[in-house]
This record gives sequence, C-alpha cells and structure tokens, in this order.
Amino acid sequence: MHRRRFTLAVTATLATPAVLRAQDVLRSARGNYRLVTLARDLEQPWSIAFLPDGRILITERPGRLRIFANGRLERAAVANVPRVYARGQGGLLDVCLHPGFAQNRSLYLSYSAEGSGGVATAVARAELADGTLRGVQTVFEALPRSSGGLHFGSRIAFDRAGLMYVTTGERYQMQRAQALDDLAGKVVRLKDDGSVPPDNPFVGRPGVRPEIFTSGHRNPQGLAMHPETGQMWEAEHGPRGGDELNLLKAGANYGWPRATHGIDYSGAVISPHKSLPGMEEPVRVWVPSISPCGLCFYTGDRFAGWRGSLFTGALSNFALFRIELDGERYRSEERLLVDRLPYIRDVRQGPDGLLYLVTHADDGGLFRIEPA
Repeated sequence: MHRRRFTLAVTATLATPAVLRAQDVLRSARGNYRLVTLARDLEQPWSIAFLPDGRILITERPGRLRIFANGRLERAAVANVPRVYARGQGGLLDVCLHPGFAQNRSLYLSYSAEGSGGVATAVARAELADGTLRGVQTVFEALPRSSGGLHFGSRIAFDRAGLMYVTTGERYQMQRAQALDDLAGKVVRLKDDGSVPPDNPFVGRPGVRPEIFTSGHRNPQGLAMHPETGQMWEAEHGPRGGDELNLLKAGANYGWPRATHGIDYSGAVISPHKSLPGMEEPVRVWVPSISPCGLCFYTGDRFAGWRGSLFTGALSNFALFRIELDGERYRSEERLLVDRLPYIRDVRQGPDGLLYLVTHADDGGLFRIEPA
C-alpha cells in the first residue's frame, strides 16, 4: 500500500451523527452527495455488517468487535471474540451475518489465527446474544500455516444457495497461489458449517484441496455477489500495479504470479506475461495500484443514478471508486471523496439505501454517504 501524509477534512469527534456544512456538498456525475460522520474513535476498523434491528457491527483489527447503536458507538466491545494474531496486516478482519441470522443469530468472523507451524486465515462461526458471542467454533482455516503477517485476504460472502465464499491471501509467498494442495491465494466455497459442497470444482481430484473454488489470487480484499446474476465478484491487490477486479468462475485460475500487470516493489519483473492461455483475464486492471478494499453493489433508491454501480474503497488513492459495468464487462469509473478520507477499508450498503464506510487508521471512523 502506498503511504503519504494526509490531513483529514472531517475533524469533529462526535457522539451523534452530524452532517457536514452546506458548502461541503460533493458532486458526482450522477448526483450530489455529502459525507456524514457517525463515529471517530475506532482503532483500525476493518469491516461492517448491519443487524436486523438497525445496529451496526464493526470489527477492529486489534481484536475487538464493536456495536454502533442509537447514534453512537457503544463503549463495551462484544465479548468472547476469538483470539487473533494482530501483527502486520493480521488481526480481526471481516464480519458477515449468516443468511438466516434473524432466526439463528449466527455470524462469521475472519481473522489471522496462530497455531502450530505459524499463522493462517481462519473463519469462526458464533451466535450473537446479549453482547457476547456464544458457541464460537472455527469452521475454516487456510492451511498450511506459515510465518509472517502479510496478505490474509479475508472477505466473506454468501450466495443465493446459502454457500459461503472466503478469500485468502497468499501470505506474501507468491507461488502458493498456484499450488492446489494449499489454501493460500484462493477463494474457497463452503457450506455454512465449513464442510465442502459436493459440486465444488475440484471435489474428488487427487492432491487438490476440495474447498477451492478459484486459484491464482494475490491478496483479495473485496468480495460481493451480483444482485441480479448471483455471480461472485472479487477485487484484489497487485504488487506495484496490477490490482484486479475479477468475475469468479468455478475452477478458474486468475494467474498470480505467472501472469500479472504489476512489478515487484523493488522494480524487478515478476513475470513477463500479462496473460497466459488457460488463465482467466481480469475484468479491470489498475496500473498504478489503487489498493481496492471492500466491494459493494448498490441496489438502493436513494441514489437513483448510482443504482447498479459497484463500489470499492481505494486505500492508496484516498478515494471511493464507483464502477459501472456492462454485464460482465467494465465500462467506466468515477472517483468520489477524493482526498477526503484516508484508507477506506470497507464500503457497504445499509438497509436504509445509504452507503457506509470505515477508514483503517488508529483514529479510524464510521461514515455515511447521503444525497445532498
């Protein structure tokens, strides 16, 4: 991730939401908007999820699960969160509700977990009840474990059939993305209890992990289901250049590191190939990198001009990208909130049809985008 100094445009620390001044109306090609500050006392927030009663769950990378309710951030964190390896890029990462949460109160957390042999991306399932997690159970781990604190991936999303997809980074050990006996650098597809669906593309193939849905990923930190087609879309970080937006296809290989549009941070060539036969082409490539993080299809009616757009935070661009697609093809994009917020780590559509963001910083915040 590219780093530079930045002075935040929104400075007030607020217990309740406050709309920015009228002169801070921001302009988009398809409608004006403004930014609302909801909370400014979060430590490295990573992901958000909306509970049916309107409360918002927020993960903090050091290992806390917080609740935003009634216009303010609750002081007490949710109890009994799994112990996380909070070093480097590791820690408590994504949060995702079970499709049947209203009935079973189950949710999923992705995080970096330490064990024999090192650290790996893990997913735990638990029941949320009275400010605590109950029945916490690890349902997935991206084995084998290894040393280091980089590239955990870690997004979770469910499809229409109730199957769970989890992205895993290649742990900064690039060749692992191509190894089919290794769960790093993959997108896996699981049942809600962590078991393997019988129609996964590699089930029954000797020497291949049956959890794998797609391979050849570097550090995928965006994952979302298309609301009309039901297809899964993924965004991942390249090295210097070569960030990708991908449409996931069962059994496909997305190339890393054999094919890439990026180069090493040192300037060295990683591969002479931008594409190779038998490997899936990205829908969109960013050179230079924007560091896409979080992924959300907008389906609401509060921003009619944005309906159908795909949103992603751009960590190294200090912006929110609005992407227009034409079916399975990239059409165009627009940068929003340019230099207004640093390090947008997640973007989600709320049940009210508005967009919500978190910024990954020691003094990170929760923000809302509203029509102006």
